[in-house]
Order: sequence, then C-alpha cells, then structure tokens
Amino acid sequence: MTSTKKQILVPKEKAVFWLDKHGIWHNEHGKFEHPKIIRFFNTSIQKDDQGYHVYQVTDEIEEKVYFPYEDTALFVHDIIVEKQIKLILNTRAVMDLTPDQLFIKKDNLYCQTPEHLIKFTQHALVKLSRYIEEIDGRFCLKFNHTTHPIEEK
Repeated sequence: MTSTKKQILVPKEKAVFWLDKHGIWHNEHGKFEHPKIIRFFNTSIQKDDQGYHVYQVTDEIEEKVYFPYEDTALFVHDIIVEKQIKLILNTRAVMDLTPDQLFIKKDNLYCQTPEHLIKFTQHALVKLSRYIEEIDGRFCLKFNHTTHPIEEK
C-alpha cells in the first residue's frame, strides 16, 4: 500500500511569522525567544523558484511556508578563521568566504553568491572586523597577505 503525504503550501501573504532585517524571527506576539524554535526555523529555510520558505516533513505532511523578510532570508551568524575564512549561516550551512562577493550597502556588509544574498549579523561583523581596514577611503578585507577592496553600493 502506497501512502502519499498531504502537501501544505502557505503563500508569503498568509504566513504568520517573518524575519526582520537583523535575522530575528517574529510573529504577532513579538520576537521568537526559545533557542530550539529559532534553530528549527533557521535550519528549515530553503529556496526554490518561488522564493524562500520554511520546509518541514513529518510522517503525514510535507509543508512549505513562504515567509516575508525585511532584507534577506540568509545571515552570516558566525565566522571561523582557519586557512580560509568560513561563514556560518543561520541555516547552519558553512561556506568559504569569497572576498570579491562582499559589498557594503547602507552600513551593512553583505555577501552576494550566484544563488543568495547573505547579510552579516552584528556578531559576525565584529568577528570579521579584525580583518577589515580602511585604505585610501575604501574598506578592504586583509587576509592571508592579500588585500581585497570591498565595493560600496
């Protein structure tokens, strides 16, 4: 006997939660506070051709909830410095920093990959700041004996 899961698709306009410009989840009652719930939401973020959504599968259902976000759905929450700088995203994905993907807009640091716009949280920016210098009026990333200018948009 073959069973199929019930599919639930919630459009962004009907989502009851959203992500603010600092990467903090909210609902009508305010900020999410419980760390396990925040971690669940962050690690459930996926993207398809219709946009970012929180995705979950149980024995009975497959659910996608497209959610509104103020700036971007992905955030660098932390960095690890080894031979390269590694970015830890809110989804818990880890990626190598590619310096030419960095840019500054409205006093915020972003990383633009072919697939995603990713914003640095305050915590990640503070950790990365030891490798950022201002040279001739431009911010640059200095790491491993190389200097990479950071574009301002």
